[in-house]
Amino acid sequence: MKDTPALRERVFNLFPSFANAGHDVQDELFEYGSLVEIPAHQFICLEGSTCTGIPLVLDGRARVYKLSESGREITLYRVEPGESCVLTASCIMSGVEFPAFAATETKLDAIIIPPETLQRWVSQHKVWSEYLWGLLSSRLAEVISLVEEVAFQRVDKRTAEYLLHLADADGKITKTHQDIAADLGSSREVISRILKEFEHRGLISLSRGEIHTENLIALQEAAST
Repeated sequence: MKDTPALRERVFNLFPSFANAGHDVQDELFEYGSLVEIPAHQFICLEGSTCTGIPLVLDGRARVYKLSESGREITLYRVEPGESCVLTASCIMSGVEFPAFAATETKLDAIIIPPETLQRWVSQHKVWSEYLWGLLSSRLAEVISLVEEVAFQRVDKRTAEYLLHLADADGKITKTHQDIAADLGSSREVISRILKEFEHRGLISLSRGEIHTENLIALQEAAST
């Protein structure tokens, strides 16, 4: 990877913990890391595979998800600029196989750190062990929240919350029914039925590949009851 002032500024703006690290840590990051570009809608890691490196995402977005035997998906989390994949880190540090699927949702630029390099850095540099612990802490809280939602909240309530969260300034959500089902850990049929009910009640309107909020107050009530 070519070490340039522009790349250093970009990396350190997104990963400030390394901006404050020693010069040896910074120099090794650019010496051993590889800058890669992965097209949109490409698998990064398959369930049961061996992780070949941990990504530090500079641009783009990837989704990490589980897939049931019946084909239903649930999104565990997304990895965006300034973030990394905690499951990849766990697999590298523990030597186990990747327990989920990871795929790009958009074109993704990242620095890839080889497994043996990460293992060495964690033992040698406190900043790396602190970074991984922080990554684990934030993702664990996120996944626990997801489990609570799936286990204890009604799907219609979660769907209303989801729509409110994603709606842009014009009240538009550009998601398919399958996208929503995957994010909420439900089936497309269930989500389609809920959305049709919301449309019948005047909360939203449906069109191909898009959803429009029509009554925010009623949608907020559906999310809170």
